Amino acid sequence: MASAASADTKEQLLNVAEQLIAERGYAGTTVRAIATQAKANLAAVNYHFGSKEELFRAIFSRIARPIVVDQLAMLEKLQQKESPPSVEEILTAFLKPCFQKIVQDESFRTVRAQFMGRCWSEPEPLQNIASGEFMESRLAFLEILQQVIPDCSRRELNWKLDLVIATLIRVQNEAGKPGSLLKSSQPEDVDYAVQYLVRFLTPGMSV
Repeated sequence: MASAASADTKEQLLNVAEQLIAERGYAGTTVRAIATQAKANLAAVNYHFGSKEELFRAIFSRIARPIVVDQLAMLEKLQQKESPPSVEEILTAFLKPCFQKIVQDESFRTVRAQFMGRCWSEPEPLQNIASGEFMESRLAFLEILQQVIPDCSRRELNWKLDLVIATLIRVQNEAGKPGSLLKSSQPEDVDYAVQYLVRFLTPGMSV
C-alpha cells in the first residue's frame, strides 16, 4: 500500500511540475509550489527525484522518449520505400510525432505543448537536457536529409534543422492562444498545424 501511495505521489509531482513549468517557466517554479499543489511533503521532490533539475529531466524524458520512438519508426518506413523520400515526407515524420504524442493525454494537451515549447527556451543546463533527449532522432534525420539533399553541407543542415525546431517551439509556446497556428488539441487542428508547417518549411530546406 505504501509503495502504491509513493508511486501516486511521484506521478502527482510530475504532473504538477509539468503544469507549473508550462505556466511559469523553470525559474518561476519553486519546489515548495510543486509540493504544495501536489499535496505532498516538501521533501518529496528530493526523495523521488534528487533535485528540481532531475525532476525536470524526468518530466521531459517521459514526454520526449515516445516522440523519439515514433519519429524513428516513421523514418524507418520512409527508408523502406523503393524511391527516396521527399523533404516533405521527412519533415512530416519529424514534426507529426511532436504534436501527436503531446496531445494524446486529454487532460494535458495544451499544457504539454506549452511545456515543450518552454523547455527549448530555458537556460543551460535545461537546454542540454532537452537536446540530449532528442539527439538520437536528430542524428537520424540529419543523415537522411544529407542523402536527399546531397549538395547541402552537414553544418548547413544542422542549422536548418535548428530553424525547424525553433518554428516548432514557437507553435508549441503559442498553443491554444488566440490566433495561434495550433488552435486546439483536437486531431484535425493538429493535422492542420503539421501540414501548414511542412508546406512552410520545405522550401527553406532545399535552398
